[in-house]
Amino acid sequence: MKLLLGVGGSELSYQALTETLERVSETGDELTVAIFENGDIDADLETVQQRIQEHIDESGLEPPIRHVEGTSPGSELVNIAESEGFDRIVLGGGGRSPLGKIQLGPIVEFVLLNAQTPVTLIR
Repeated sequence: MKLLLGVGGSELSYQALTETLERVSETGDELTVAIFENGDIDADLETVQQRIQEHIDESGLEPPIRHVEGTSPGSELVNIAESEGFDRIVLGGGGRSPLGKIQLGPIVEFVLLNAQTPVTLIR
């Protein structure tokens, strides 16, 4: 399976990275990590990439890392997945409100609502 993992610097996206790396090491799936700028997070892209690389180094895997450019990371993730034949998009997100309802950030919500490619949300 060809997976596209979007990481925007949130703690949930790093959790998705860790879980996806574990899965890929067991299944042999083909993983590409896509770093995008998340306006809701204060971390710069260099810091995000450094932290991602630390997780990857610990896993022993060597997935390609790419940067998602443009003003709409959700749209770009959807376009990459569809134009490059990915089987699944993986994203971290979906915190809970005080009333227990799931809360999605704008990037995750866009991907979930617009992708023709199946999406796995890790929370």
